[in-house]
Amino acid sequence: MINEMKFCDECGGMLLPKDGDFVCRGCGKRYKDAGVETKITTKAQKERIEVIEDNKPDLPVMSKECKKCKNKRAYYWMIQTRSADEPPTQFFRCTECNHTWREYK
Repeated sequence: MINEMKFCDECGGMLLPKDGDFVCRGCGKRYKDAGVETKITTKAQKERIEVIEDNKPDLPVMSKECKKCKNKRAYYWMIQTRSADEPPTQFFRCTECNHTWREYK
């Protein structure tokens, strides 16, 4: 575990490990022993996270026809996407095919 970073005495640049030594990132000065424990990670391991989706958003439903599947019901919500002196944008998501669209007031 790295407890602290070391910096170059000359320019203040951060020291990075290279070929068993440490090299200043700014000026390129080499340090034989910078007193830094190195740990280089090339690829992070992702934790497996189980996602449970019920596909039913906690949104109100209204009578609105989907242009894609012609279903007559859609979830809706409003977001202020433009400046405050303009009306909010209303979004819709079909309860059957999940097609999402928006309408400006």
